[in-house]
Amino acid sequence: MLYIIIGVLLFGLLIAVHEAGHFLAAKKLDVQVNEFAIGMGPAIFTRQRGETMYSLRAFPIGGYCAMEGEDEKSENPRAFSAKAPWKKIVILVAGSAFNFLAGFLLVALLFTSVGSYTVPVVKDFMDGFPCAGENGLMPGDRILEINGKKIRVYSDVSACLSAAQGETKDLLVERNGERVVLNDLPLNLREYEVNGETVTMYGLYFDVEKATPLGILEQSWNTCLYFARSVWTSLGMLVTGQVGLQDMSGPVGIVTYLGEAGSQSGSVANGLRNVCYIIALIAVNLAIMNMLPIPALDGGRVFLLLVTEVWYLLTRRTIDPKYEAYLNAGGFLLLILLMIVVTFSDVLKLVN
Repeated sequence: MLYIIIGVLLFGLLIAVHEAGHFLAAKKLDVQVNEFAIGMGPAIFTRQRGETMYSLRAFPIGGYCAMEGEDEKSENPRAFSAKAPWKKIVILVAGSAFNFLAGFLLVALLFTSVGSYTVPVVKDFMDGFPCAGENGLMPGDRILEINGKKIRVYSDVSACLSAAQGETKDLLVERNGERVVLNDLPLNLREYEVNGETVTMYGLYFDVEKATPLGILEQSWNTCLYFARSVWTSLGMLVTGQVGLQDMSGPVGIVTYLGEAGSQSGSVANGLRNVCYIIALIAVNLAIMNMLPIPALDGGRVFLLLVTEVWYLLTRRTIDPKYEAYLNAGGFLLLILLMIVVTFSDVLKLVN
């Protein structure tokens, strides 16, 4: 229960961070903000300060930063609609930028607390590993690429190996300061004996490096890039049908998973680290997903804004804002419907 409560609080914090990005950018660019809300549904707490009403709402499944003239015409010179296109784009992108920054800071905090990180440098092999030797992998090899995909952090190794097609893999490694190409390695999951137990693994042990300030920044940045790659990979699998709706999770499923990850970690400290790691992954996930060119999402609004500007340059005519409002309203309804379906699926999984 402890980790579920922490997960709910951190999930709500991500929403607050996202909306704070919009809010701060709007204030900095002199746009009037009418309401800054965390959560959706009926308000359980409100406070008016200046021109802005701050509210906490009942359902922690979203939030909003309601700006003057955001979805309607306004004669107010401080309205969102009255601002230059570049200012609108900055305000719209700021939410995702803050989510990505939150993920980066969380990962940096985790590496700082642990004091070390695993790197994609081969340390040793499990007994029976078939790819060791001068024509294969050797201790000290830093893996740079797998099947042409760049390896930045340790997590990239398993992700690229599991996503790779075929019985063999092509690797690029750094060995004694030189780049070495290793083609057609039969590097696949196999059964190995580890501490008397049979495990299915790739058979590699990797080095652990002591954390340094510059190293933490580099590892945190590369880990966030790994998160971003995972998002795109998941989207590709969803589009191609490799995963379906039953594999998606909403707030209920995410919080449940956070609780399981924390409770199975062996100690409170490790549980908190695991929960924070997942929250960092979700933060980057939200940053990427929210910039997709889908109506109602920030990325969709940026896309429509660019289309409107291009249309004006070509025809010297403006597109009636009501059409954008219709698209955003339709997209919002579809997203709410998807959230309801996914939440219902999460609840069924819990019941089963």
